[in-house]
Amino acid sequence: MIKYKMLNSTSERRKTFVSPPANHFSTAMKRSNLDLKAFVFDFDGTIASLTIDFHEMREAVLAHLNSFGIPVDGLRDLYVLEMIAAGKQLIAGRFPGQEEIYFQQADSLVKDIEINAARRGSLIDGTRDMLIQLRALSIKTGIVTRNCRDALNMVFPDILSFVDIVLTREETPHVKPDPDHLIKVLEAFALPAAKVAMVGDHGMDMKLAKNVGTYAIGVLTGHASAAELSGAGADIVINKASEIISFFLDRSPRDTIPGNFIDINLPL
Repeated sequence: MIKYKMLNSTSERRKTFVSPPANHFSTAMKRSNLDLKAFVFDFDGTIASLTIDFHEMREAVLAHLNSFGIPVDGLRDLYVLEMIAAGKQLIAGRFPGQEEIYFQQADSLVKDIEINAARRGSLIDGTRDMLIQLRALSIKTGIVTRNCRDALNMVFPDILSFVDIVLTREETPHVKPDPDHLIKVLEAFALPAAKVAMVGDHGMDMKLAKNVGTYAIGVLTGHASAAELSGAGADIVINKASEIISFFLDRSPRDTIPGNFIDINLPL
C-alpha cells in the first residue's frame, strides 16, 4: 500500500500540492490491476457544487410530519427520504387514507428545496472535459443520485449527451444506500462490479460501493473529510472527480492534474 501525506485542515488540503514520487505512481497503477470499464458518479457534491441545505430540508420534513400529529423524535437520525417513508407508514397506521396526501406534500416540499438549490448550482470545474475524455476512451459513465430529475436538468441540462445513464430517485424504487440503485446501472452496462468504480463525496457512496463490490473513490468536493471517506470504505480519496483521468487512465506522472494527492491507498 502506498499512502501519501495526509494534510490536516480543509484549507491545507486545498492549497497544498503534495506530489507523489514519480516511480511509485506508475508502479502502483501497474500493480493495482484495475481494469475499470465504467465510472458511476454521485451528483451533488461530486460533479456538481453542493448547494442543498440538508438541515433545512430535514427540519422542514419533520415539521410537516409533526403537523399530522406524528411524534418525530424517533425519526431524526434517518436520511430525509427514509424519514418521509417512515412517516408515511406511521400516518397510515394512525390516520388511514391520509398517508398519500402526506407523501405528496412531503415530496413536493423536498423538490422545492432541491430546485431552489439547483438554481444556485453549477458543475464542478473539469466535469465536462472529464466526461468527454471518458467517452472518447469508450469508458461508460453513469449517475446515481437521490436528487430529483428536474434539479439535475437545471444544473446539467445536456447531461444525457455526456453520460450513458442517469438514475435519480424517480427512476428507481430502491434509492441508495440500497444496493439496487447502483446494481441497476451495472446491469444496464452488462459489467461485473469489479470493472466499475463508484465516485462520491459522502460516506453513503463509499458504503454503497463496498456493498455492491465496486471500487470506491471518494472526492473532497462535498462536506466529508478524507478520513471520513476512508473510514466509510473508500479505496482512494482524491480532490475532485476529474482527477480520475490522471489516477486511473494516464500512466504518465508528468501529465497528472495539479492538486494534492491524499490518502491514495492502492492495492499492490
